[in-house]
Amino acid sequence: MGRQWSLFSAMDTLLLCILLSSEVVLTSYQNVGKVYPGIEGSQMNWIDRYGILLESYNGEFGFGLVTTANDSTLFLLAIVHMHTPKLVWVANRELPVSNSDKFVFDEKGNVILHKGESVVWSTYTSGKGVSSMELKDTGNLVLLGNDSRVIWQSFSHPTDTLLPMQDFIEGMKLVSEPGPNNLTYVLEIESGSVILSTGLQTPQPYWSMKKDSRKKIVNKNGDVVASATLDANSWRFYDETKSLLWELDFAEESDANATWIAVLGSDGFITFSNLLSGGSIVASPTRIPQDSCSTPEPCDPYNICSGEKKCTCPSVLSSRPNCKPGFVSPCNSKSTIELVKADDRLNYFALGFVPPSSKTDLIGCKTSCSANCSCLAMFFNSSSGNCFLFDRIGSFEKSDKDSGLVSYIKVVSSEGDTRDSGSSKMQTIVVVIIVIVTLFVISGMLFVAHRCFRKKEDLLESPQEDSEDDSFLESLTGMPIRYSYTDLETATSNFSVRLGEGGFGSVYKGVLPDGTQLAVKKLEGIGQGKKEFRVEVSIIGSIHHHHLVRLKGFCAEGSHRVLAYEYMANGSLDKWIFNKNKEEFVLDWDTRYNIALGTAKGLAYLHEDCDSKIIHCDIKPENVLLDDNFRVKVSDFGLAKLMTREQSHVFTTLRGTRGYLAPEWITNCSISEKSDVYSYGMVLLEIIGGRKNYDPSETSEKSHFPSFAFKMVEEGNVREILDSKVETYENDERVHIAVNVALWCIQEDMSLRPSMTKVVQMLEGLCTVHKPPTCSVLGSRFYSTSEVGTSSGPSDCNSEANLSAVRLSGPR
Repeated sequence: MGRQWSLFSAMDTLLLCILLSSEVVLTSYQNVGKVYPGIEGSQMNWIDRYGILLESYNGEFGFGLVTTANDSTLFLLAIVHMHTPKLVWVANRELPVSNSDKFVFDEKGNVILHKGESVVWSTYTSGKGVSSMELKDTGNLVLLGNDSRVIWQSFSHPTDTLLPMQDFIEGMKLVSEPGPNNLTYVLEIESGSVILSTGLQTPQPYWSMKKDSRKKIVNKNGDVVASATLDANSWRFYDETKSLLWELDFAEESDANATWIAVLGSDGFITFSNLLSGGSIVASPTRIPQDSCSTPEPCDPYNICSGEKKCTCPSVLSSRPNCKPGFVSPCNSKSTIELVKADDRLNYFALGFVPPSSKTDLIGCKTSCSANCSCLAMFFNSSSGNCFLFDRIGSFEKSDKDSGLVSYIKVVSSEGDTRDSGSSKMQTIVVVIIVIVTLFVISGMLFVAHRCFRKKEDLLESPQEDSEDDSFLESLTGMPIRYSYTDLETATSNFSVRLGEGGFGSVYKGVLPDGTQLAVKKLEGIGQGKKEFRVEVSIIGSIHHHHLVRLKGFCAEGSHRVLAYEYMANGSLDKWIFNKNKEEFVLDWDTRYNIALGTAKGLAYLHEDCDSKIIHCDIKPENVLLDDNFRVKVSDFGLAKLMTREQSHVFTTLRGTRGYLAPEWITNCSISEKSDVYSYGMVLLEIIGGRKNYDPSETSEKSHFPSFAFKMVEEGNVREILDSKVETYENDERVHIAVNVALWCIQEDMSLRPSMTKVVQMLEGLCTVHKPPTCSVLGSRFYSTSEVGTSSGPSDCNSEANLSAVRLSGPR
C-alpha cells in the first residue's frame, strides 16, 4: 500500500511539473500566428522578445507590450510593424501600464489589460465563444470562434493608422494624438463623404474628399461613400454596393506587396508612408489636406497663416499681449467685450464645410454674434448673405483675392479695460474696508476680554502684596501725589497717545483737569516692573533738582503700577543728535554744550548731594530729556543703585544698555559712581559728533567713534570729531574741552576717570583740562579694529562674546 502511494505520488509530481512547464511555455515564449485562451503575463514574461507575445505568420507584424516613445518604463499594448518598428494599432494609448501589470487572455475568451487592480482595456468578448487569437499577415488582430468566424478584430477599432486592405466604414473614427494646444483631429465617414474635422464639442470640418480636386472620379453616377480602403498605391472609396467611386493616388508606382499606411498626425494632416522590410520608411509627398495653411492650427489661434506656414498677427490684435483677445471665455469675462473688424481678405478653414448659422445682413450677423456669449468670431458673405458664427477659433488664412467675406472677432475693449480696472479697484476697496471693519471688531472683542481679565486680575491681587507696597510707600518721606488708576486713565484718554517705550513699560501723554501735562509710564510685568516702580518712587520722589525729571505722582492699585512725570515737550536727546536728515532742525553748538553741562550737573547731584549716593546705571541719550526750551533733565531711575556715603564700590547684578556700559560691568568687578561717568563720556561723545558710538555704515577707521576720537586728538585734528552739520567759531575752546572731558570719562581704568563734580568744573572752565592719555592700562585695545564687534566699544570687556552671556535691561 505504501509503495502504491509512493508511485502515485511520484506520478502526480511528474504530471504537475509537465503542467507547470506547459504554462511557462505559454507565458514565456513568443507565439507565432495563433494563441489560445489561458494566457496571463506581464511585459517581463516576454522581455527577451521586446515584449512581443504574438507574431504574424510572415513575421511582419507583432502584438505585445512595447515601450512608449517618451518613457521606457511605461508600456502600450500594441501591434507593431516588426521591421521598422512602427506602431500601427494601440489599445491603451491614454493609459500606459508598467512592466508588472498583467495581460490576460482568459478561458472565457475575454482579452484584458490591467493597471494594478483596474482594467484599462478589454475586448469585452467574454462568453461569446472565442476559441483563439490570431495575428494575421495584414496586421489585423482577430479573435476567432470555433467555426473560424471573426468575433472581434483590431481593424474595426483603428487608432490613428489605416493599414492596407483595412476597410474604413461609417461609424469608425481615426483619432490623432493631441497637438501642442491639446487639440485632436478626427477622420470619419459622415453624410456620404470622408471628412476631417477638429475633435471639439462642436466639430469644425476642414477637409472633405468630395471637395478634394486631386481625386480621380471612377463612377460619375455616385458620390455617397460607404467605405474606404488602402490598396497598393491609392486610397479607394466605395459605395454601399462596393462599387468604386473615387480613388486618390499617393504613389506613382503600384506595388501590391508594399505596406502603405495612412496616419492622421497631431498636426491635422493625413500622411502616407511605405513600411519597407529593410527597416526604413518612405514618405509620400501627398498629404491631406495639401495646403500648409488648410488645417485648423498651422499657427497659433487668431494668427494669420500664409504661404508655407508664415504666421502673422492680425492688426487688430497686434498691440495685445501674445496676439490674444484678452479673455479666456467671453461668457465668464468681467471685462467689456466688443466685436471689432478683423483684417481684410481673411478666410477660415471651416467656411467651405459648415452650413451658415443664418442668412441675414451684416448688422444682423454682428447682432447675432454679440448676443451669443459663446461666439468668438463671425464671418459674413456679402454676396450670399450667409452668416457664420464660431465658438472656437484656430488660425486664419490670408486670401489672395477678395472673396466677399467680412470678418469680426471679439476682444476686450480698451474702455472695458479701464472700467474693469475701476471696478476691480472698487472691489479691492470694498474688500479692504471689510477686512478693516472685521479686524476692528475682533480688536474690540479682544480689548473687552483683556479689560475683563485685568479687572479679574485686580480682584485676585494678593492682599498681602498690596499691603507690602502700601507699607513701603507710607514709610517714604516727601512722597509725591498718589493717583487712582481711573484718574490716570482719564488723564491719558485711556492710554491712547503713546510717547515711547521703555524697558519695563510704555510712556503715554496725559493732561490733568487743571491743564498740567504729564508723561505717564505704565509699568508692565509683576516682577522687575514692580521692583523698578519702588526704586523710582523711593529715589526720584524724594529728590528735587532742576536737571532731574520731576515725579509728579504715582498709582499703586491692584496690579497697576503707574508713574506720572513732568512732561518734556522736546522728548529725548537721541531724536535730536542722531537725525541724519540734513534738512531738518540741527541742534547748535551752544545748545549741545548746555545739554552736556546740564546732564553732568544732574549726575553730580545724584553722586554728591543726596543723602545716599545714587548710581543711575543707565545713562544714555534716550534717558536725557529736553523741555520746550531744550533745558535738560535726566530721567528713568528704575535701574538706579543706592550706596551709603561710606561705600566706595558695590557689587550688583548687571544693568544698563549695551554701548554705554563701563568695562567693570562686564568683568564682574565692583561698580561705583565712576560707572556713570563712563556712560556719560559715551553720551558726551555722541553729543559732540552727532552720531552713535558704533556705526558699521562708516569707514573702518570711523566705525568705532571713541577709537577715532582718540586718534584725532593724538593727531591734533579735534575738529574732525565735531558734527559736520554744526557751525562753531574757529577759536571756540569748548570743542577741545568737551572732547578731552569725554575721553577722560571713558578711560577703562576707573581710577583715571574724573568725578561728575570735576566734569562740571571742567565744562564750566573752572579748572584746566589736560590732554587725556591715548590709552589707559587696557586702552591700547581701542585701536584694535578686529575686536570692535559691538556698539559697546573695542575692549574685550565689551565684546560681543562677553555681552552674549549676560542679560541687559535695555535698550529702553
